[in-house]
Amino acid sequence: MQLLEFFQQIVLVITPVKMLVLLFTVTLGIVFGALPGLTATLGVALLTTVTFSFPTDLAMVALIGIYVGAIYGGSHASILINIPGTGAAAATCLDGYPMNLQGRGGQAIGIATLSSFIGTFFGMVCVQLFSPLLIMLALNFTSVEFCLLGLFGILICGSLTAKDLPVKGWIAGFLGLLMAVVGLDPIQGYYRFTFDNRELFGGIEVIPVLLGGFAIPQVLSVMRVNVARTQVPSSVTKILPPWSLWIRHWKAVLRSGLVGVWVGSIPGVGEDVAAWMSYDVAKRGSKTPEKFGTGVEEGVIAPETANNSCIGGAIIPLLTLGVPGSPPAAMLLGAIWLHGVRPGPMLSFEFPHFIPQMAATLFWASVAMLTMGLLMSKVTVQVLKTPPALFMPIVTFFCVLGSYALGLRIFNLYLMVAFGILAYFLEEMGYPIAPLVIGMILGPMIDENLRRALIGSQGSLLPFVTRPIAVVLLLLILYSLVSQTARYRRWRGREKRIAEMTEQPI
Repeated sequence: MQLLEFFQQIVLVITPVKMLVLLFTVTLGIVFGALPGLTATLGVALLTTVTFSFPTDLAMVALIGIYVGAIYGGSHASILINIPGTGAAAATCLDGYPMNLQGRGGQAIGIATLSSFIGTFFGMVCVQLFSPLLIMLALNFTSVEFCLLGLFGILICGSLTAKDLPVKGWIAGFLGLLMAVVGLDPIQGYYRFTFDNRELFGGIEVIPVLLGGFAIPQVLSVMRVNVARTQVPSSVTKILPPWSLWIRHWKAVLRSGLVGVWVGSIPGVGEDVAAWMSYDVAKRGSKTPEKFGTGVEEGVIAPETANNSCIGGAIIPLLTLGVPGSPPAAMLLGAIWLHGVRPGPMLSFEFPHFIPQMAATLFWASVAMLTMGLLMSKVTVQVLKTPPALFMPIVTFFCVLGSYALGLRIFNLYLMVAFGILAYFLEEMGYPIAPLVIGMILGPMIDENLRRALIGSQGSLLPFVTRPIAVVLLLLILYSLVSQTARYRRWRGREKRIAEMTEQPI
C-alpha cells in the first residue's frame, strides 16, 4: 500500500509547472553550492520567503530542489579550485582537486555527480521505508519521551558541531532554548520574559532568527575576507566515468550511503559531518589508505555519496518526530510549519500523502540534479569566476524582504539584524550556530512536554526513569555528556593503542 502510494506521488509530481520549478531550483541550488559563501541553508532560507504563497506541494518541490542542488554543487568548487563551495563538500577537496591537477577534473566532477545521485536516491529509499516504522514507534511516545528527545537533540548537536569545546555547543543550544520560551505560555497563558514589550508577546519568530543566524554571518564573512583563489581551468573534458569504476567501488558506495543516512538522522549534525565521517571510514577500510589525498576515486565517491544520502536521513526525523537532522532541514521544517503542516507522529494521519510526496520529490530532485549537474559541468567553470561578493547584496536584500514579508512587522527586521550580528560574534568565538537554532526549534517541544509530564505525574520524576523508551533516551543523553569528558577520551585513546598493539604481528 505504501509503495503504491509512493508510485502514485511520483506520477503526480510530473506536471509542467512542477518540473520547471524543480529544474530551476536545482540549477539555482548548484550555483549556490558552487559559489563559496552561499550555502544550502541560505538557499533554503531565501527560497522559503519566496514560496510562502505557493501551494504546499509546489513549495516542497522548490525547497527540496534547491536543498539537493546546493549540497551537490559544492563539489564543483572543491574539485576545480580547491575551495569548498559548502562545508559538505570540504572533504571532496582532498582527492577531487588532485584529480583535477592530474588532468582528470572532468572525470572527478562526473564521479561526484553520479555519487550524489546515488546518495540522494538511497536517502529517498530510506525516507520511504523507515519513516512509517519510526512513526509507529513515535506513537508510543508520551510527553516524557518527547521532552528527552528534544534535550538529546540539543546536546548531541552541540557536541558534534563545536569546533573546540563541546560545552560551547551546549551553551549555544540552551541559549536557543531560552529564546524559545519568550512570549505567551501555551499551558497557563501568562507572558514570560517579554519585559512588557508588546512585540515579544507572540514570542520570537523562527524565520527571522534563521535568516539572521545563517545569512548575516555568511554575508559579513564574505564581505570582510577576500577569498584567494587558485587558477580556474578554462574547461573540463571527459566527464562520464567508466561503468567498471562503480563495479569496483560498490561496497564504498553502499557504506557511504549508510553512513550518510545514519549521520543525517542525528538531530542537527548535518551533511558536513557525514562527508568527513564517510571519508574517514573509507580511508580506514581501504587496502591502500596511503593513496588517499593523491587523487583516488574513492576519496570523491565517499563524501559525495554520504553528504547527499544525509539529506534523506535528515528528513526522516524531521517528518516523523519534528526534529530536524541538519541546519538546512531546520530551515525546511520552518517552511513546512508556514504551510500549516505539523511534522510528528500524527503526520501520517493528518496528512497521509505528505511522506510519499516528499519521497517522490526527492526522487525527481535526484534525477534533475543528475541531469543539470552533467549539463552544467562546463558552465560551472564560468560561474566560479564570478566573485561571491557580487551576490551578497542580493542575498541581503532577500533576507530583509523575507523577514518583513512573513509577518509584515518591522520588528522582524530588527530581530534578524540583531540576531545576525550576535551569531557572527558567537561564531568568531567558536560557538556554533546550528545548536542554537535547533534549541530554538525544539524549545517549545521540551518546555510543553516537560510541564505536561510533571503535571500528569503530580510533580514526580519517576516516569523519566521507569518508562523503557525514556530510559534509553536518558542513557543516550548521559553517554553524549560523558563521551566528551577528558577522562573518557584518555580512556578511549588508551584502549585504541592497546588494540593496535595486539593487532601487530609478533
